Amino acid sequence: MLLARAVALLSGLTLVFLTLMSAIRIFVLPRNAADKIAGFVFRVTRRLFNLRNAFSRSYLERDRVMALYAPIGLLTLLLTWLALMVLGYAAMFWASGEGLWDAFRISGSSLLTLGFAFPAGLPGTLLGYSEAAFGMILTALLISYLPTMYGAFSRREAAVTLLEVRAGPLPGSADYDGGAPSAVNMLRRFHALGEIAALTPLWAGWEQWFVELEESHTSLAALAFFRSPSPNRSWVTAAGVVLDAAALRLSTIDLPFDVYASLCLRAGFVALRSIASYFLLPYDPDPHPDDPISISREEFEQAYAELLAAGLPLKADRDQAWRDFAGWRVNYDTVLLGLCRLTMAPPSRWASDQTRRAGRMGS
Repeated sequence: MLLARAVALLSGLTLVFLTLMSAIRIFVLPRNAADKIAGFVFRVTRRLFNLRNAFSRSYLERDRVMALYAPIGLLTLLLTWLALMVLGYAAMFWASGEGLWDAFRISGSSLLTLGFAFPAGLPGTLLGYSEAAFGMILTALLISYLPTMYGAFSRREAAVTLLEVRAGPLPGSADYDGGAPSAVNMLRRFHALGEIAALTPLWAGWEQWFVELEESHTSLAALAFFRSPSPNRSWVTAAGVVLDAAALRLSTIDLPFDVYASLCLRAGFVALRSIASYFLLPYDPDPHPDDPISISREEFEQAYAELLAAGLPLKADRDQAWRDFAGWRVNYDTVLLGLCRLTMAPPSRWASDQTRRAGRMGS
């Protein structure tokens, strides 16, 4: 019996330690650090949501369901931590001499500070005080965590909403009512406004957005699954629109080289790769410019024709323009599509529509 109580004490200490380290990684550590407990909770929750979505008939219905995924995942994570604390301390209370049922009652009463069960002796009293303190700390951390997350969410979504103004469908187009933003629409709109050669502030602003995105979506990983207020918007597809616009600007539009567009591109694919690495999405960290991409030559030619019809100055050598565009796109193509699948992004040209096509081809 003495050996069993010693094992219970060690097991309880280990369980409490792992729970506290999980909370520290998620709430306190200012860097991306994978956590097995949080990962397990969110994977199980995601499987349940995927099961529910198997009965959804439309994207809008799936979007309404998935809007609850991240909030419920966070709440489930807190409940999991509290349950693990109860189990860990119950083992230690039992090791201190309490009966099995009394150990659970004392542990639950101490964690939730209910006060209906009290431990006996100095060791039990110290355990009770420490468990009550840890319970309040976990709850306080979650409460303080939410304003930080929603602040980052608000900054992210402000840029995503602004992108719809700048890259949404043009009046008179077939997808004007409810269509998603696209890189071609962005370039056409700026050209129509006479500002195609003055995109430098936009690239600089989105370079900063990508830097903040990388920091927030790895240190506050649940933020990646918080969906935009509008079902047709997504931070992933917005990133794809900006990166494709910068790639088209550098490869296809016949204007002097824009260093800020190239810096925005690099900031973008570095950020998306960092987020993809956190979620263990596979990608080639050093792709060759000639590696295949999800965009076909025909799709590029269609975009070229649309830009030409809008009157933009385009490079005459289409073959070289295609090679240059593919050479830029290959740096973020795989991670962009992977993040679209992970977040169940809305339909968007050259982003989530590519993931759906790949799914149809594989079926």
